[in-house]
Amino acid sequence: MCGIYGSTLPYSEQQVKDKLKRTAFRGPDKMGWQTYKNKHNVIFGHNRLSIIDLDHRSDQPFTYSDKIHIAFNGEIYNFQTLKHELHQKGYSFRTTSDTEVICAAYLEYGEECIHHFNGMFAFVIYDEIKQCFFGARDRLGQKPFYYYHNGKDFEFSSQLSSIQMFNDNLTISKDAIGYYLSWGNVPDPMSIFNEIKKLKAGHSLNFDLNTGDIKIKQYWDIDYHGTHKYKGSFKDAKGDLDSLLKDAVKKRLFADVPVGVFLSGGVDSSLVAALANETSTSKVKTFSVKFNEKGFDESVYAQQVADHLKTEHQVIECNYNEGIDLIENFSYYYDEPFSDSSAIPSMLLSKHTRQKVTVALSGDAGDESFIGYHRYDWITNGNKLLKIPRLVRKMAAPIVKMSPNYRHKIISEVLKVKDVNDAYLMAMTGTDSSWYDFPNYAKVDEQKYLRHTHKGLLERVSDFDLKTYLNWDINTKVDRASMAYSLEVRAPLLDYRVVEFARSLPTNFKMQGSNKKRLLKEVLYDYVPEKIFDRPKAGFTMPFANWFREDLKDFVLDELNDESLMDIPLIHQDKIKTIINEHMTNKRNRYPIIWKLLVLKQWLKTNGKGYSIV
Repeated sequence: MCGIYGSTLPYSEQQVKDKLKRTAFRGPDKMGWQTYKNKHNVIFGHNRLSIIDLDHRSDQPFTYSDKIHIAFNGEIYNFQTLKHELHQKGYSFRTTSDTEVICAAYLEYGEECIHHFNGMFAFVIYDEIKQCFFGARDRLGQKPFYYYHNGKDFEFSSQLSSIQMFNDNLTISKDAIGYYLSWGNVPDPMSIFNEIKKLKAGHSLNFDLNTGDIKIKQYWDIDYHGTHKYKGSFKDAKGDLDSLLKDAVKKRLFADVPVGVFLSGGVDSSLVAALANETSTSKVKTFSVKFNEKGFDESVYAQQVADHLKTEHQVIECNYNEGIDLIENFSYYYDEPFSDSSAIPSMLLSKHTRQKVTVALSGDAGDESFIGYHRYDWITNGNKLLKIPRLVRKMAAPIVKMSPNYRHKIISEVLKVKDVNDAYLMAMTGTDSSWYDFPNYAKVDEQKYLRHTHKGLLERVSDFDLKTYLNWDINTKVDRASMAYSLEVRAPLLDYRVVEFARSLPTNFKMQGSNKKRLLKEVLYDYVPEKIFDRPKAGFTMPFANWFREDLKDFVLDELNDESLMDIPLIHQDKIKTIINEHMTNKRNRYPIIWKLLVLKQWLKTNGKGYSIV
């Protein structure tokens, strides 16, 4: 797990060092850079977090067979099997790292090498013979890949801030701000700067150094047409999933450094911890976060799971002052506006976990793959409501809106939409968009995973979440929060084989009635008693609603005063003042909008100075 960088732009050695220092937290063990002067001037840089083969022989940038150079971030979990296959084909290796295997696979299979990798990765190979860059991002977007291309030169990095430095040709994207106000993040392939893009998940690129041309193609996608269908019984599926997950967990436990598991006490993380306990040869270390505020402390459930599994468990107490410190430094690590407030406890968890281990396994992606979110219940019920003729619904909406209950006001907005697809888009981008002016929030290519008739509603919305919420939000949150403290996080449920398997299953294997994640739970209950999970699903959130009314009230009112609001594009200032007042007087919980604005204001203040907004 590391930070990668490269460029064909004529930066000085000191500028390259400064760019690498900016993201040194991603890889504190070794900062390296190399200039390759052939026909073109190429610079590769790398911040290394040593996980596999700790020897300096595996430092990067790495050269293989003299003419292949690589900057690589991530892990290839099946590299040992692949290495054996390549050795049989005549390739030799001088390290025990997965980096070298990528290079050999590229020589053997060309750009098709990515189909042989099971892992999370972002890498760029400089091929001196072909005078090109070949880069790729993993199938599900766990590792970030930013790039700048001006038609002639190319620059790439794990984080936007490295590309931003010493570049006088950037402008802030007003559209990106609009998407952020809607989605809470800047969706791929956009970035907050018009001139910097993200390589989308499951995509590769080829940059021709001679012509300056760049070609991007998709090498993997989910089966959103529903072509591949599982043929076995529920019992068969349970056995197949158990075997698949055991293998996914086992592969992710391999490291030359200490490994632990994030344990929230929920279904997904508990299953990962249980399978780690089954396959590990040493006592598993588990970590959870505790909040003192009522309704936010789930650590007791994590402790019950840990006690049953007999793990070495540590509960990390969320300290208020420590939380404030993370808020104030938030934009330094996240580079772009990002408003998922669970990023703060994720950073706190990563910070303290890193004191004990260098790698942690997480339970991310269980909800998307196995239909686990609360919203899958209400979208099913809402679909019944939306079958009422739209004219009747539109007539009823103003009457429902008159209710003082804010939930009824939300329902009144849903009543106006055309169909269930629009209702789900509204739910994912916020039912109240009256406080900002951006009509294009739904203009994302990923709508194709939602607006088709090849699958049922629940399959379509979970596919859509996998391509949007998981990719743009969850993976971004986990990568930045963990790498801020040089911690590698691996997610067994994000193994592409698990994702493909889940998508092949009948819907009722995943959700039957109100029983969500049905198959996943059945696997779990073979390892942990069902009674521990007999409770409502909880999210991973901060007590911001209370903090904003109490300890942080002055901070909010100062940061979002009249003068500050004038500097934030697209928003309606009078409406924002009303929203803040509603929250402070406890009329309605408005903390998500307030937090979203605080993050954007902080980013504009610390990163946006001197740039035009266009």
